Amino acid sequence: MSVVRIPPTLRAETQGERQVEARGANVRELLEDLTARFPALQERIWEDGGVAPFVNVYVEGEDVRTLGGLETPVREGATVILLPAMAGG
Repeated sequence: MSVVRIPPTLRAETQGERQVEARGANVRELLEDLTARFPALQERIWEDGGVAPFVNVYVEGEDVRTLGGLETPVREGATVILLPAMAGG
C-alpha cells in the first residue's frame, strides 16, 4: 500500500483523515482504489476519465504530469499527494 496525503480542502470527503492508504501499481489504479473507498472524492478528483485539470498529483514529490501521467508507477510504500489548485481574488 501507499500513503495518500489529503489536503484540508478534501478531508470532508475522507471523513477528516489527513492521510489514507491506497493500493495501485500506478497512479490510475491508486486513485481508483481511493475513490472506490471514498466515493465522495470521485467528483472532486476525476473529470472525463482523467484527473481533473485543477488537481495536481505528486508521487514522491514529483508532479505526475511531468512523469507518466496516470500511468506513472507507484511503488509500495510511496507517498502520493493530492493538491487541488487554489484560486482567489
